[in-house]
Amino acid sequence: MVNVIAINGSPRKKWNTAMLLEHALNGAGSQGADTELIHLYELDFKGCTSCFACKLKNGKSYGRCAVRDGLTPVLDRIHEADALILGSPVYFGTVTGEMRCFMERLLFPYLAYTSPPSSLFKRRIKTAFLYTMNVSEQMMKEANYPVHIGLNENVLRRTFGYSESFCSFETLQFEDYSKVVFSYCNPEERKERRMTVFPRDLEKANEIGVRLGQSP
Repeated sequence: MVNVIAINGSPRKKWNTAMLLEHALNGAGSQGADTELIHLYELDFKGCTSCFACKLKNGKSYGRCAVRDGLTPVLDRIHEADALILGSPVYFGTVTGEMRCFMERLLFPYLAYTSPPSSLFKRRIKTAFLYTMNVSEQMMKEANYPVHIGLNENVLRRTFGYSESFCSFETLQFEDYSKVVFSYCNPEERKERRMTVFPRDLEKANEIGVRLGQSP
């Protein structure tokens, strides 16, 4: 059975990013995959400590993160997974701090300092990255968000063999805009978009899950 793990890098467990991930896992499950959703903000962990234990010749942690904390069992499960889906809202042009710390811990141990650099992950698995953001697609491009999205896709592809990205734009930030200082856009237009556009984004996430949940 294909094992698909999704990682939620948002502090919200039931909002935009989590909803995309849940629909992606539903798509994977429709193909018979075993699925799991992990919320990073529930875990106690830090980013890479630059100990380089994962790089030591003949070291017991060569190719694996030596830090032992709340993220360790998650990294162990990903090591055995058949597909991986990451999800994060975009904060200041890039992923959340929790997601970035997770990516450091996940990806650096698999990076071999060879020429050219190579991956110590010995299998090819499918990966995807789902992003949610407040800005429009045009503003995203003008602000150079694609640079960060492209970098993430590239490192996932180099590490695991395959990756794809999906962005959900102009997402609903608040259930009740009247309670916050907000004049960035028309809240009613955002609510309308939530009812008309976001469901299509959820469908696209489901389609990604279908692709990742299929047997090799």
